Amino acid sequence: MRFDIITVLPGLLDSPFAHSILQRAQKKGIAEIYVHNLREYSTHKQKSVDDYPYGGGSGMVMTIEPFAVCIEKLKSERTYNEVIFMSPDGETLNQQIANQMSSLQNVMVLCGHYKGIDQRIRDLYVTREISIGDYVLSGGELAAAVLVDAVVRLIPGVLSDETSALSDSFQDGLLDAPLYTRPADWKGHRVPDILLSGNTPEIEKWRFEQAVERTRQRRPDLLEE
Repeated sequence: MRFDIITVLPGLLDSPFAHSILQRAQKKGIAEIYVHNLREYSTHKQKSVDDYPYGGGSGMVMTIEPFAVCIEKLKSERTYNEVIFMSPDGETLNQQIANQMSSLQNVMVLCGHYKGIDQRIRDLYVTREISIGDYVLSGGELAAAVLVDAVVRLIPGVLSDETSALSDSFQDGLLDAPLYTRPADWKGHRVPDILLSGNTPEIEKWRFEQAVERTRQRRPDLLEE
């Protein structure tokens, strides 16, 4: 799977993509992640990519030309399944969206900055808009990193234990059950006996009951869905 990320701050994404699971996925050749500096596509002498908004108002707006040139160049090289704009008013990222996207081949991600981007970019090029929550960040870079991480970890071969992702929170509409590891007794705080019993059917039953109860307490909206 290939991600092409367009941003005005490429350095902001160096660390997220150079460690842990994303690093492993790239070394294995399972995922390709390319970050494109939007300023390289600006025709201005100062390489500016923003201007004052028509109609007045505060803040600056990212101009259409650099995005258009970069997007058209990338699209001339391959076909994209999705051109995604990370936006606080997009659909909220969830596990189902990540699952669906993990089967795609080529995805382009646009990162906004300043006050926002020219609406014509969204109208002409964007196929999907995704938010990571009801709040505003300084730019779309961190949101793009979250999206890529959520998707890439689901691609077969990325995780050492491929069944691990299948038991994550939200995969079955529930939060995950409590998790424990060694030691079984830490300063009088014991692991539930059922987990030490070796009785797999009873353990799975316990985990399901705990998942339902945790979801009921913390995210009852998921049970309603």
